[in-house]
Amino acid sequence: MTTQAKKYSAGAFIASALFTAVLCPALVLFLSGNWLWPEGWIFSLWFDAMVLSNMLYLYLKDPALLAERAQAPGSARQEGWDRYLLSAAYVLALAWLVLMPLDAQRFGWSPDFALWLKVLGGVALVPALYFIYAATTANTFLSTLVRVQTERKQRVISTGVYGFVRHPLYLGCLLMLVGGPLLLGSLVGLAISAIALVGLVVRIAGEEKLLTDELEGYAEYKQKVRYRLIPFVW
Repeated sequence: MTTQAKKYSAGAFIASALFTAVLCPALVLFLSGNWLWPEGWIFSLWFDAMVLSNMLYLYLKDPALLAERAQAPGSARQEGWDRYLLSAAYVLALAWLVLMPLDAQRFGWSPDFALWLKVLGGVALVPALYFIYAATTANTFLSTLVRVQTERKQRVISTGVYGFVRHPLYLGCLLMLVGGPLLLGSLVGLAISAIALVGLVVRIAGEEKLLTDELEGYAEYKQKVRYRLIPFVW
């Protein structure tokens, strides 16, 4: 993994970061047809902060995890069922990003959202950013693929946000999937988020079965941290 991580040069990383920083605002605002759309700018800058903060941390502090996350679906002994689920998640994510600005601004498929709903959505993105980043920094085994990383001597992580819920990254994603469409005012986005959340629950169930069966100490961790995703709920 260390050798693989070295292939990411500073130039390649900077180019990738700059491309990412420009892509989301350009895509969202272009599709909306309104370059002065305040909610679009807020969401785009939030999205940039989320992606770039994680990229920078991984590049500087955890290149092995950066290399792990660069692996394509279907590689590195990923669980077979997860190949299809992850590929579907990528398609849904693209549809989510594309259809929300088309819905909320260009075509107006959704009715106008009340200001308090948009504010609630924006507020939800704050803890979403925290949980996504904190999970990444706390867990060097936080792969995008459902698999046990035996070659990296994977172990159970139970500190930081992992003492709060067992899947803090997914909690951040949950808050993002709710907060983004509310902020932008898109019922289409909320509908796609609902589909994504069903997939998220299915993935958590499959991932937990694998980790319980194959990762030493995970069964004990489940007893210590009782909730998978939402404290006092599930």
